[in-house]
Amino acid sequence: MPQLPGTDLTVSDLCLGGNVFGWTADEATSFALLDRYAEATPGTQRPFVDTAESYGDGESERILGAWMADRGVRDRIVVATKASPKQKEHPLSAREITAAAEKSLRNLRTDTIDLYYAHRDDATTPLEETLRAFDELIRAGKVRSVAASNYSPERLREARAISDELRLAPYVALQPHYNLMERAVYEDGLRDTVAELGMGTLPYYALAKGFLTGKYRAGEQVDSPRARGAGQYVGERGDRVLDALRVVADAHGLPMPAVALRWLADQPTVVAPIASGRSVEQLAALLPMQDLVLADDERALLTDASSGG
Repeated sequence: MPQLPGTDLTVSDLCLGGNVFGWTADEATSFALLDRYAEATPGTQRPFVDTAESYGDGESERILGAWMADRGVRDRIVVATKASPKQKEHPLSAREITAAAEKSLRNLRTDTIDLYYAHRDDATTPLEETLRAFDELIRAGKVRSVAASNYSPERLREARAISDELRLAPYVALQPHYNLMERAVYEDGLRDTVAELGMGTLPYYALAKGFLTGKYRAGEQVDSPRARGAGQYVGERGDRVLDALRVVADAHGLPMPAVALRWLADQPTVVAPIASGRSVEQLAALLPMQDLVLADDERALLTDASSGG
């Protein structure tokens, strides 16, 4: 089962994105999504849910917290959330991190956050101050492990050097933008750094803002709040990737999103891709990735089709 390097956190092959909770999925739908996801997670794994203080100004966290309390499942769920920039002048200052963590703990109705991220790098705050604040949260038992999202290779190395020198809790994972359509930034620098530092990768936008579901092609209109974002991938390369996904998906009798997620989960350093659905039907197209095994030639077909980006 997947495990975050340097921690005792074992997680599911698929991390459920909570960005839709309170946005494109109301509370009742969000509860249904979480129920279905938890039921479908193999018994040897722990359902892994990703959210942030900025998602719906805390509404995503509140919905997740209400669901865990109502179902009595907090001990089974691995919860990740983030200290987000929002409108803060110094978002990763010690004061802001402490306040954000306390608010998230209340929203989530829990005593401990399993994985707590710096949502985006903050050049206005010394890394030492940020890392000391995270370390204090861990020492207080309010956070189990800390991670970074949207950091550069240089800043990841700098953060690790400071953690090592001052004996502070290090970042154990990175959450980058990475998928079949967005490969260059991660693979041309970040991946080697993550591997060198012994970190794990938890990619967001794992389905390229919905493009890898196969719904978006030239000339087709799709009623979705993500249509504009997905539309950037429409074109020759996008068609090539979707055609390859279709070939592999048909061979397994599975939906295309499950194949795209499995390819990503199989990449070096990746622990679990993050993906979401705004309905139980959309979620159902993602879940088969947990049992899917791709052959080497199928993985190569997808890799070759998506080269160049």
